[in-house]
Amino acid sequence: MAVLFYLGHSYNKYMAVNYFTKEGLQKLKDELRELQTKGRADMARQIAEARDKGDLSENAEYDAAKDAQGHLEHRIKQLEAVVGDGRVIDKSNLDSSKVGILSFVKIKNLANKMEVKYQLVAEEEADLAIGKISIKSPIGKGLLGKSKGEIAMINVPAGEIKFEILEISFE
Repeated sequence: MAVLFYLGHSYNKYMAVNYFTKEGLQKLKDELRELQTKGRADMARQIAEARDKGDLSENAEYDAAKDAQGHLEHRIKQLEAVVGDGRVIDKSNLDSSKVGILSFVKIKNLANKMEVKYQLVAEEEADLAIGKISIKSPIGKGLLGKSKGEIAMINVPAGEIKFEILEISFE
């Protein structure tokens, strides 16, 4: 789940790190803490209650609780890895002349003339409902490194779409 992008003007200094906004990284840390404390305590309680219901070899509730515990621990491990490699991005180090992580980019679909504005973020922060798209999404990948005025030809499941880069900012 590493995010690859460039800092400043150099394309040669790629780093395999998870980059986040301050708020995005804090949200993941909060989720991790919640799962490690309350989540594990709730799961232990569910397993104990299921165990009290009798023979474990034929106890569907116990099996379900153990499966849920496995999913919980898997999510905790994922979050530990992401948060452990997580870094907050210093916007002052980013090149505002090119689309990159944390950029707000206004684009125009050249086929239907529709304009939209997105912020490119790490995969874990993406939320299309509020205009945040992952830099790993087809559109995110297609926009990375482009400058204002450039045309990005992006392959999406429905085919190829041409977008013109209208604006790039960090606000």
